Amino acid sequence: MFHYRIICSLFSLSLCATLTQCSRTEYVTTIVQSASDGLDLKAVTDLATKSKSAEEFEKNLNTPNNKINNLDLNEDDKVDFIQVTEIVTDTQRALSLTTEVAPGEEQELCTIQFEKDGDAANVETQGNSQIYGNNHYYHHRTGIGDILLWTYLWNAHPPYYSSWGWNRYPSYHSNYRPRSHDQYRGFHKNASYSNNIKQNSYSQISKPVKSPNFNKSAKSIKAPLKNPTTSQRTFQTRNPSRTVRSGGFGSARSGFSSSSRSGSSFGGGK
Repeated sequence: MFHYRIICSLFSLSLCATLTQCSRTEYVTTIVQSASDGLDLKAVTDLATKSKSAEEFEKNLNTPNNKINNLDLNEDDKVDFIQVTEIVTDTQRALSLTTEVAPGEEQELCTIQFEKDGDAANVETQGNSQIYGNNHYYHHRTGIGDILLWTYLWNAHPPYYSSWGWNRYPSYHSNYRPRSHDQYRGFHKNASYSNNIKQNSYSQISKPVKSPNFNKSAKSIKAPLKNPTTSQRTFQTRNPSRTVRSGGFGSARSGFSSSSRSGSSFGGGK
C-alpha cells in the first residue's frame, strides 16, 4: 500500500509537470512596418516651404543627409527615388510626388497644394489613400513670405517634370539603404518643424486640384499598405513583406502588428 501511494504521487507530479509545460503559451508577435512609415508627410510639408523651386525640392527630398525619404516600397534594400511633378492651373499650384517601384510601375505618394488666403497662405499635403489610408492631410497656414517656393510657383515658367526614373538617378541619390524604423521615427520626432503644421482628417483647401498622377498605382509593392488596390493585395499575398519577429513565453510587443499564439494542450494538437 505504501509503495502504491508513492507510485501514485510520482505519477501525479509527472502529470502536473507535463500539464504545466504544455499549458505554457508562447506569444510571437510580428511587427510589420507600414509603407507610410518611410515618408513623414509633416517633414515633406515643412520642406516644401523651404525650397526655392520644384527641382530643388526634388533634390532636397532625395538627398540622404536630409533624412526625409526612407521609402522602400519594393523592399530591395534601396531607398526609392521620389519624382516631383509641378501642377499649374489658372488659379492653383501644386506638386505631385511619385516613385517607380518597377519599370513602368509608378506610384503616387502625395500631393502638396499651395493656396493664397488673404495675406496668408495655405499649404496642404494629402497622402495617397493606398499608402496612408483615407483622409490623411497635413495643413500649414503661414505667411506668404515664409514660403520660399511661392515666388517661383506664380512666376511664369515651364512646369517642372522630373527627368529621372527607374535606374536613372542623379548623382546625389546613390541607392542608399533605408535607415531603421526607430532611427527614422526618432529623428523626425525630435525635428523642429513648424508648430503650425497640423494633421487633419479633411481638406482645408477651398479648391482642391486634381493631380495628373491620381490614378497611378504600382502593383509590385511589398511594404504593407493601408488601403491597397485589388492588384496590390493579390501581389502582396504572393510576395509577402519581410517581418521583424520577437517573442518568448508570455511576451508581446505592440505596434502595427499581428500576433500568433503557439502551444498545445495536453494530449497534442496544432
